[in-house]
Amino acid sequence: MLSALTRFSLIICIGFIAAFTVMSFWGPEWGIAAGISVLSIPLVYSYINLARLRKYILADSVENMPLPSGFWEEVFFRLQRLVRNLKQRIRSIERQHDHFIEAFQVSPNGILMLDDSDQIEWCNDIAEQYFGLIFKRDVMQRINFLIRRPEFIQYLNKRNFDEPLLMERMGPHGNLSLMLQAFPFGQKRHLLLVQDITDLQKADAMRRDFVANVSHEMRTPITVLMGFLETVHSLDLKKEQQDQYFDMMMAQAQRMKSLVEDLLTLANLESNALPAANTVVKVETLMALLKNDAEALSQGKHALNFDLESPQNLMGDEREILSAFSNLVSNAIRYTPDVGAIRVEWRVNDQGQGEFLVTDSGPGIASEHLSRLTERFYRVDRSRSRDTGGTGLGLAIVKHIANRHQAQLLIESTPGKGSQFMLRFPKERIAA
Repeated sequence: MLSALTRFSLIICIGFIAAFTVMSFWGPEWGIAAGISVLSIPLVYSYINLARLRKYILADSVENMPLPSGFWEEVFFRLQRLVRNLKQRIRSIERQHDHFIEAFQVSPNGILMLDDSDQIEWCNDIAEQYFGLIFKRDVMQRINFLIRRPEFIQYLNKRNFDEPLLMERMGPHGNLSLMLQAFPFGQKRHLLLVQDITDLQKADAMRRDFVANVSHEMRTPITVLMGFLETVHSLDLKKEQQDQYFDMMMAQAQRMKSLVEDLLTLANLESNALPAANTVVKVETLMALLKNDAEALSQGKHALNFDLESPQNLMGDEREILSAFSNLVSNAIRYTPDVGAIRVEWRVNDQGQGEFLVTDSGPGIASEHLSRLTERFYRVDRSRSRDTGGTGLGLAIVKHIANRHQAQLLIESTPGKGSQFMLRFPKERIAA
């Protein structure tokens, strides 16, 4: 392939040859005209190719244009290759950009990118929900115009981002606690990361309440025991009096033992995330055990009725199911006044679900307490709970056992009429 300089030299030579040839026959005027005509051919050719090139560039289809012959073939070819490479690089960058956006969108945290003027360049869907933003509307808006919380504006203006900022009562319903921190990057730009710590705060509050409740529950029997011991040690008591004090001390020790056992049971249930075992549990046997224990606890003070409506058994962990059933029955006996009635049933409903029901004629529970009954140490009447010997952990244990068996704990109660506690097991837990 001839170089551009060689081609240009050949065209000039041809032009001179044509000019001198014509000049020798028709004179100098015609010779000059012939030379100019020959030299203008490549100019016209170049103009035509430039026009074609402009057309394809405007249509953004340079890589598809046909290659001309001659000098412009190489120009078109190199330009096509350059455009093709640039488009490949652009597509690669766009794919990487899309991957980053997808990754940021699936993040459980809110993410916002701010420019050097604190204008929003981008934010993910979580950040939109947290702060009530709409990206298409709020892009390139100053964030302090959109989030008007004083503590946030102060944090942003202070420009000291070593510590995070806690923002409470956030979200569409004002029930979220958010932890926000800014990270500088690039040319005075900032990345804002926002984490929802509502559940963490609730867990921390529950942990503090748990420690306080355990301390309180243990302090009372320990104080009573110490008082009895001091009395027995310092006074010369008769044997009958000593026996009376020892019986009361034994009752307090038994109360602490029950509390520790329930705490260990609850800790074991909470630490075991696996589903419960899937062995056959004979409900008839459980009902017999429950009846014996209930009669011993009631001491003939209640009308007890145990009804096995269905012969079908359960699939699960026998020890856990017995614990859940026993807690519901013992609670009914403890909180139902003397001469009250308690009915315990096992049945399989029309949907094939197993239902264990405990219905009592006790004082009932007000509706505002029902949702909190399964909280650890939650008591509707604290003084009465201690009198009945409860630890305050029974229904929390029942709830965890129900969850491990994919069951529901359903509570209905009417003040002055009584309560019904039901454990409903899915049909997959009913033995064939």
